[in-house]
Amino acid sequence: MILDKQKTKIIFAVPVLLILTAFFGNLFVEGWNWSPLDFLTAATLLFGTAFLINLVIRSGKTRVSRLLICFAILLVLALVWIELAVGIFGSHFAGS
Repeated sequence: MILDKQKTKIIFAVPVLLILTAFFGNLFVEGWNWSPLDFLTAATLLFGTAFLINLVIRSGKTRVSRLLICFAILLVLALVWIELAVGIFGSHFAGS
């Protein structure tokens, strides 16, 4: 059985691994050109999502409602990330 402390470590390890992957990709992959602001934005989005998911998992709601809320949080993350990358909605924050 996984303890709450272990769940929290796993939840926050995912953004760390993703940021590290992006960092090493930025160093070694040609054409990958992230600025420090890009890393800060990605870290904010990923750790904010991890924080919200951790709050939902610790709540006393039913398993189905926790899964639906986590899915909604991940969907919002994906939509914001895609908007910042390519601009599917055409907002002022749209990427290239």
